[in-house]
Amino acid sequence: MATAATASNVVQAAPREAKGKNAARRVRQAGRVPATLYGAGKPPLSISVDPKEIGLILHSATGYNTIFDLQLNGETTKAMIVDWQREPIKGALLHFDMKRIAMDKTLVVKVPLMLTGEAAGVKQEGGILEQVLREIELECLPADIPARLEVDVSALASGQVLRVKDLPHIGTLHFLSDEEAPVAHIVYIKEVVTEAPVEVGAEVAAAPAEPEVIKKGKQETEETAAEGGEKAEKGKEKGKEKEKK
Repeated sequence: MATAATASNVVQAAPREAKGKNAARRVRQAGRVPATLYGAGKPPLSISVDPKEIGLILHSATGYNTIFDLQLNGETTKAMIVDWQREPIKGALLHFDMKRIAMDKTLVVKVPLMLTGEAAGVKQEGGILEQVLREIELECLPADIPARLEVDVSALASGQVLRVKDLPHIGTLHFLSDEEAPVAHIVYIKEVVTEAPVEVGAEVAAAPAEPEVIKKGKQETEETAAEGGEKAEKGKEKGKEKEKK
C-alpha cells in the first residue's frame, strides 16, 4: 500500500464579497476560480483561488484526497477539495468546494485500487483478469489517507473471486465498502464456432430460377391445350355417331 503524508501544498485564497453568477464570472475573468470553504463548525466562506495551484493538487499522487494548507487573511487552515465543477466543452474549472480538516479526526474518503502481479489464472490458464471495483471507501485519520491501495493478485486462479474482505486490512484503515463486494476475478472468452456454408452444385447454381410469371404462363398454356384436345376428341365422337346414322 502506498501511503501519502499530508501534502506541503500551499494554496493562497482571497475573500469574495459579492455573490451570484455575475460576480463569479468576474472572478473567472480575473484569472481566478470561485470556491466555498466550510466545515469544522465554522460558517462557510466565499473565496477565490488560483486555478494553477488547484490543478497541481488534483494532478498529484494523492489527487482530491490531498490535505493542503489554505492561507486566507493571514491564517493557515488544513483543507481538502470535496467537489469541483468544470465547463462541459473546454473543461475549464468553474467552482470548488473545500472542507476544513482537523488532523485528529477521522475522514471518510474513497481511495483507488491498484492490482499488482500476474494472476495465476492468466499466466497458467490463459484467462483474462477483470477488475470489478476501481476504488474503495474507507475511514481513517487525514495523515493516514493512502494515495492508493495496492493488491497483489498473483495467487488468483480460475474460479476464485477477490473480495473486499480479502484486501490487506491495516489497523489505521477501516473499510466501509461491502465486504462481499467483488474486486477482481478471472474471465474467459468463449470461442464461437460458425458452420461453413453448404456448397451448392455447379449445375444447380448455374441454372437460373424460372420466373413465376413464366411458370404461370406455361401452366395456363398447358391447361388451354388440354381443353382444346378434349373438345377435338368430343368433335370426333359426334362425327362418328352421324356416320352410323
